[in-house]
This record gives sequence, structure tokens and C-alpha cells, in this order.
Amino acid sequence: MSQESMTFIREPGIDEIPRPDISHLVTEDDTPVDNIFSEKQMRLLASSLYSGWTGPSDGRPYVLMTNVALYYGLQSPPLVPDFLLSLGVTPPAEPIDPRTHTYPKEHRSYFVWEYGKPPDLVVEIVSNRKGGELRGKLLDYALVGVGYYIVFDPMQALGEDFLRIFTRHGNSFRETTEHWFPEIDLGIRLWTGAWEEWPPQQWLRWVNREGNLIPTSVEAQAEANHRAAEAVKAAAEERRQREELLAKLRAAGIDPENL
Repeated sequence: MSQESMTFIREPGIDEIPRPDISHLVTEDDTPVDNIFSEKQMRLLASSLYSGWTGPSDGRPYVLMTNVALYYGLQSPPLVPDFLLSLGVTPPAEPIDPRTHTYPKEHRSYFVWEYGKPPDLVVEIVSNRKGGELRGKLLDYALVGVGYYIVFDPMQALGEDFLRIFTRHGNSFRETTEHWFPEIDLGIRLWTGAWEEWPPQQWLRWVNREGNLIPTSVEAQAEANHRAAEAVKAAAEERRQREELLAKLRAAGIDPENL
């Protein structure tokens, strides 16, 4: 079986490293997400960044994924974070080959060796006590090299804390109370409000440096509509005041056209 190669350029020469055989790896198993709340929370995290975040201040590209396998070793089972964010990388230009209509396996999951680095941030949404978010997964994500690990426990299945944040120190994680991630130019907090058709609930939301929510497309459109309405209202008030002033001048026998 032929083996494709990845080329790494460095001075003074060029090294050819065989692309690993990933034919035995499972990139999708058609297992559905565990519950509707988790699915909505994942989409809220992803959609708000796509619609309302300009990315890190240094302009690096980024990819974000939800419920996608994260492979860090050929013989290691994948992790499947509910959400991951990786900076300084780009997705495949053509995930599905337009000529053959095939979907190359190396494009289907987050393979650390394909992207060249582990994700910078991972979020896990707790559904029950079986996920191991504060045990096995905590150790696994540290082993992978993830920079920030966020655990959102909306039903307090693991304890009294709804939100726990871990930051990387050496080869392990250390819990922190800091909600701003300077290396990513992004922050996070709990927020109670309506999302899609659901009434107000507690959600996990991204925030900017000033602590303001990164808006969803609906919120951004609502804000734009509000600003447009305020502009129309201000223009109408300006016309009213001008007409009132002109009427007073005329009543005083002053022709505004001659001023």
C-alpha cells in the first residue's frame, strides 16, 4: 500500500516524513449527542464565535469544532470534546474533494499531527457522573497538551460548582478563578437568558476583553436594528426641533430665509 508523505521544510534541507496510516481509526460512529441541552449549548458556543468574534488580536486563523474526535496518537483512543478551539491553524481548503466527491479521512477529525498542535481550549458539558470530566478526561487533556480546559456542569452532577476552569502548567492542569484567557483574546462566563425557542436558562457564553457578551447572529441583528431605529428617532426629533424653531422665527416676524 502506497504511503503519502508530509513535507516539513527546515534549513538547510527538506525532510520527508511518511504520513501515518489512519485506516484503522474511527472518525465517526453515528452516536448522537447525549441530550438536547448539550447540543444547544455546543451550538451557542460555536455560532456566537462565528458571528460575533473577530478572532485573536494578532490575526491568527482558527478552527473550532463541536463533538468531533480529537486524536493525539495512533494507538490511543480519541477524546471527543464537546467544543474545541485551536488558533494558528486552518481547516482543509477542500474538506470534500470536488473532483472525486470523497471525504479524505485525515479531514474528518482533529488529528494533532495533521494540524501540527493540540487545541488551545476545550469545553466539556457535564450530563451525568459517568463522563469523567474531572478525572480521566482532566488527565487526558493535560497529556494531549490542551491550554485551557473548561468544565460546565449545568445540573451540578459533579458538585456545587457550575463552572470550573483549568489552565495548563507544565504537563498538568491547575484550577483557576480567572475567566479571561489572554493567549486567546477571549473570556467566558455564566449567563442567564433565552436562546432560540427556550425560555431563560443558565448558559455558558463567551465574552470580550471588556466583559461584554460575544453576540449571536440574532443578538447582533437585534442590536443593529435597535441602533437603526434610534438613528431614525434621533433624525425625526432633529427635524421636529428645527421646524419648531422656524415656526417661532416666523411668528416673531423673522424670515428664516434671510438669516
